[in-house]
Amino acid sequence: MSADATRPAPDALLTTIADYVLAGPPASDEAYATARLALLDALGCGLLALTFPECARLLGPLVPGTVVPHGARVPGTRYVLDPVEAAFTIGTLNRWLDYNDTWLAAEWGHPSDNFAGILAVADHLSQVRVAEGQAPLTMRAVLAAGIQAYEIQGVLALANAFNAAGLDHVLLVKLATTAVVTRLLGGDRATLLSAISNAWMDGGTLRAYRHAPNTGTRKSWAAGDASARAVRLAILALRGEMDYPAVLSAPTWGWQEVFFDGVPVVQEQPFGSYVMENILFKVAYPAEFHAQTAVEAALALHPQVAQRLDEIAEIHLTTQAAGQRIIDKRGPLANPADRDHCLQFMVAVPLITGALTADSYSDAAAADPRIDALRAKMTVAEEPQFSRDYLDPAKRAITNGIAITFRDGTTLGPIVVDYPLGHRRRRAEALPLLARKLRTNLATHLPDARITAILALRDDPARCDTTPVPDFMALFLP
Repeated sequence: MSADATRPAPDALLTTIADYVLAGPPASDEAYATARLALLDALGCGLLALTFPECARLLGPLVPGTVVPHGARVPGTRYVLDPVEAAFTIGTLNRWLDYNDTWLAAEWGHPSDNFAGILAVADHLSQVRVAEGQAPLTMRAVLAAGIQAYEIQGVLALANAFNAAGLDHVLLVKLATTAVVTRLLGGDRATLLSAISNAWMDGGTLRAYRHAPNTGTRKSWAAGDASARAVRLAILALRGEMDYPAVLSAPTWGWQEVFFDGVPVVQEQPFGSYVMENILFKVAYPAEFHAQTAVEAALALHPQVAQRLDEIAEIHLTTQAAGQRIIDKRGPLANPADRDHCLQFMVAVPLITGALTADSYSDAAAADPRIDALRAKMTVAEEPQFSRDYLDPAKRAITNGIAITFRDGTTLGPIVVDYPLGHRRRRAEALPLLARKLRTNLATHLPDARITAILALRDDPARCDTTPVPDFMALFLP
């Protein structure tokens, strides 16, 4: 039977995303205030990541010595790169330590990954505009694009479990960044439809690098890779590349048929600013977010168990279904990327040491035999109520519990923590700690005067929003 070659109207989700981006985000003061926090937190984490050689070796131009006119700058470095390579480099830095914001629903992810492509394009475009006698973009435009990218990624994560199909959440980073940077570059509705449809046409990345037995460092540069691809697709659309209107819905060959067994990708609620307003911050612990409350519980137990480690008979961990699926891991852990996605490891370290830092995942720290000894005593089980609360839009809890049984039959716990420190319900508690975290991270690569200037911008929203993007980026250069 012959196929009908008539090109249909664009899939509804493509047009909904395009129209939302063209309209701009709602004028939510809370969303913009949170976006400022999220952007600075991501850049601070990126500067801290520069201290890790495994990360630094991946950065910079593909061809050493490349000179790029009006190139985008990379915070903490002297790199001046084309916007595609800059998006990869900034994205890799910001995500490397898994230490900034997170979104949890049917799908998971880190919407701050989108700032990589946004900053790379905004810095490059602003420098071009200045060279042509035009005004540069301001940080308000960056924040607006961030709010919209968060919303696209986060709303589509609410009900679509891409992970269940074996796909990584960075496909949503690529989609969201493609949409907003196409608009930053001046794209109209037709251009947006081209760029967005091509983002879907790429399919999706396997998430095997996040799971045993393949866990590895690609999980730390996958978002940078998605950001770079998004910028490339946006530029191609601006050059007139065509659209693919039925990329999602086409029989046999469409995205939904190939990857979702024909189930439609759904948009559970209208796009607004909900995601930015409800984003989860990693405030104190560089740990996969499903384990954040487990780390808090372990720290609460540390004073009572530190001197009794040899007396422990069993440690019973209860978690949500998502946590059990992603980070319940036994056996040898081959590298830091393996360890920071292992619930048992992230509980054992604070039980033993009373702390969990980025260095806790190093080969040297992981050689402590007490860690694997405790891991061997742990059992992990899903608690159905934790899973229900995790998906409840009125709660969005990320609950974990720890109970310890000693050889003499005495017990501790269970200690149960429902909402992590970075949750919206604990935002006021987290703000001073986020401020301290930012200052500490900035100090790894910037002088005091520059840190003072950045913190002054953070504390003056009106001045921050009107700051030209090149001036903002210059604050982060060594």
